[in-house]
Amino acid sequence: MTVDIGDMRREFESDGLSRTALADDPVAQFDAWFRQAQAANLLEPNALSLATADGHGRPGVRTVLLKAYDEHGFVFFTNYESTKAQALAANPRAAMLFPWLDLNRQVVIEGHVEKIPDEQSQAYFAARPRGSRVGAWASRQSQTIDSREALEQQVARESERFGEGEIPRPPFWGGYRLVPERFEFWQGRTSRLHDRFEYRRNNGDWVIQRLQP
Repeated sequence: MTVDIGDMRREFESDGLSRTALADDPVAQFDAWFRQAQAANLLEPNALSLATADGHGRPGVRTVLLKAYDEHGFVFFTNYESTKAQALAANPRAAMLFPWLDLNRQVVIEGHVEKIPDEQSQAYFAARPRGSRVGAWASRQSQTIDSREALEQQVARESERFGEGEIPRPPFWGGYRLVPERFEFWQGRTSRLHDRFEYRRNNGDWVIQRLQP
């Protein structure tokens, strides 16, 4: 059965985006837009789609949460045995998409991915809610399981094991940093004539170009 949704569309009303409005540094530009997304009370503005490809070129995408960013890159956390981690071990390149659609904006960031130092992963893990720390031990992310009940039993066992004591960071859990090589800032416009600007590394400098919509 084919469901025809070809008539689902809307116009993207905005003031547009000009080269003169852009910061020369893409991280500074991202920071400005991220703060505007926060100020607009968007639901989880730090949510992003993370795209990877494994050693056979098979793509994968999932939603993760950005937890830190600076001039060195964009940080997220996961289980090092998960599907995304296995893909990154075989092919340490990825793309991030931030879909701030209520603002008619998207940001794409592409680059190579590396693990962050253990002490940084430890600091973030220690700041997580206790239930999330227990859950990191209980869940073998991406592996099959028979039922929700079986998962809850694993959580109960880990909760009993740690009791009221300290919960250390699992050795199979930690952070990654995407080190950017390319950014794209997209601002929706009417008639699908969107404004798109690309920042690309060239001998250590960022070169900015307008892209056709």
